[in-house]
Formats: sequence, structure tokens, C-alpha cells
Amino acid sequence: MTVLRDLLRFSPSFRTGAILLTFVLLLLILSFFSPYAPDERRVVPRNQPPSQDYILGTTALGQDVFWLLTFAVRNTLIVAGTAILIGRGIGVFLGMFSGYVGGMVDRVLSSIVDSFIVIPRLPLLILIAFILQGRMTLFDLGILIGLLDWAYPSKRYRAQILSLREREFTHTAVFAGMNPIKVILHEHLPFLIPFLLADVVSGFLFAVGLEVTLSVLGLSDLATPTIGTLIYWGNYYQALLSDRVWVLAAPIGASIVIVVGFYLVSVGLSDYLDPRTRLARLQIRG
Repeated sequence: MTVLRDLLRFSPSFRTGAILLTFVLLLLILSFFSPYAPDERRVVPRNQPPSQDYILGTTALGQDVFWLLTFAVRNTLIVAGTAILIGRGIGVFLGMFSGYVGGMVDRVLSSIVDSFIVIPRLPLLILIAFILQGRMTLFDLGILIGLLDWAYPSKRYRAQILSLREREFTHTAVFAGMNPIKVILHEHLPFLIPFLLADVVSGFLFAVGLEVTLSVLGLSDLATPTIGTLIYWGNYYQALLSDRVWVLAAPIGASIVIVVGFYLVSVGLSDYLDPRTRLARLQIRG
């Protein structure tokens, strides 16, 4: 709570980002109270512009854009959350274990990580999504993104552990009989949590961007509403040519809010972890 209070007090970027993400969270919660199912069609008049009855208008298939957007935001965040759990989970454990154990194990794991880093992720992801087109669910997409986004985080956490393993408390834990896994989880992991939070936020940006990219290209599950699939279907039904810009404006606006919100929160967390800004906060408190 102290960290959150300091961030809200001293970081305007974190404050602004938190407000934007609160709005996104509100949309996600509203999806559970929608009067329509996400796959229902012709439940409202077709091609209606934004009005008091339909605040974001309706689609060519007779769907309320606002309620459709709530499902899209929820599903996009499910994809991003799945990718974060897998990618950061692998990256954190592998980086910490490699950095702490060292020796031949570290050299082998570092070689594997370096091999993954040089792989062009976006072209590979597009190729795999194209091969699996029509058979890939939201969770499959999240898992695929996560499996391609663990190498860079692993290198960062390994660098942190290389420093922590030389500290006095690490030697004390080893002398007390702790095995390497316990040392990593009980002694080192708490020090990495602030960095992990900032890394998770940046990972959300990466995952959301990939979901939108693949969906706009028609390579994801197009039957499930996400921010990317809303843009895809808006283009498919020629929303711009038929002067129905609200169909595209809603998902594009939501993607901007999500990206800017996560970016500002990431900047706020990075500034908070900077030793120079931490010293400035201590001076203000004094």
C-alpha cells in the first residue's frame, strides 16, 4: 500500500495511467452484465450512429458496439494475461535459476536463451498463426505469445540474480542449509517483485499489440470478439467507405487507451525504481 500511495502521489504518469486502466477495468466488468451475448446478431437496428440509445452505434450485423466492445476488451486482456503468466513465468524461473546456479548450467541455458532472442518473433508468430488458422482459440493465442516472449525477461532477471547471489544474506541462507530453489524463492524473489511488476506491464503492451496485429490480419479466432477482430470486421464490412466510422473508432480508441494506460504505468514504475527519484522522494518526505 505504501508503494501504491507513493506512486499516486509522486508520479503523474502513473496517476494518469491508473485512471485510464480503471476505465478499461470498468469496461471489462460491464461485459458480465451485458444484455446481449457476444455472438448474438440482429438484436438492435443495423448501422445506427451513436445516439442516446446506442452510445457507440451499432454494426452492420445488428450488434450494439458498446456491449460488443466490453467483450472485446475482456478477451484481449485474457490473451495478454495468459501470455504474461506463461512468458514471465518461464523467464523469471529460468533467469533466476541460471544466474544463481552458474557454471555449465548457466552457460547452456544462456546459449538457449540467446538462440531464442535472435529468432524474429513476429514473422514466426504470423507463420504459426497462419498454419493454425481456424483452430486457434484465445488461450492458444495467449500461450503462443507467451512461449515466444520469455527470452528477454530471462536475461534481465539473470543479471539481477548475479548481483544478489554475492550478497551476505545469500551466503547466510546457504550456510543455513537452504537448497538453491528455496534460496531463489525465499531470499531473491522478493527483491525482484518491483522489477517484475514493471516488466509485467510492458509485457501486456507487447501481448496486446500482437493480438491486435494478428486479428487485423485475420489470423486469430475471428468468431470471438477482441479489439483486433472488431477492427477486422469493421474493415470487412467497409465501415470507412460506408461512412460508419464509429464501428472502427470504438476498438481503435480502446486500444489507444489500453496502450497509453499501460505505457504510463510502466513509466511511473520505472521512475519509482530509479535510485535518483527515490532519493528525491526521501528528501521531500524529510
